[in-house]
Amino acid sequence: MAMSGGGPVSGRRRHRPAAEINVTPLVDVMLVLLIIFMVTAPMMTSGVNVDLPKTSASPVNTDSKPITVSLRSDGSLFLGDDPVTSEELITRLKQAADNDSSRRIFVRADAKIDYGQVMRVMGQITTGGFSHVALLAQQPQTGP
Repeated sequence: MAMSGGGPVSGRRRHRPAAEINVTPLVDVMLVLLIIFMVTAPMMTSGVNVDLPKTSASPVNTDSKPITVSLRSDGSLFLGDDPVTSEELITRLKQAADNDSSRRIFVRADAKIDYGQVMRVMGQITTGGFSHVALLAQQPQTGP
């Protein structure tokens, strides 16, 4: 290559590769991880398998973590993940709530369970002094 009179070099210049990080794959991986955590986080709230009835009501917003009472179709009763008897339910609820009667209690019951059993457990909880008792139901799957 010839230089003419101190001017710029004629012909093609050699470009060095840019030392930049492509963040697009990183963003894609982070979004996939975010979606995975958003889907799996609600499934980790309770370990007791209960077939919840479906409803179209909107979910309740809560400030503090509620106490969950689960009732299976075979009549077994659970406080969180621990099995309890109906006689010791109120004592264990008061221990879990630190004697705070305004604490939210969620009752989860199997879809095929007798309605009277659910009402008996809810009546037992309200008689024990808890005023914020609610039933949990599974949200129906909406089509595309």
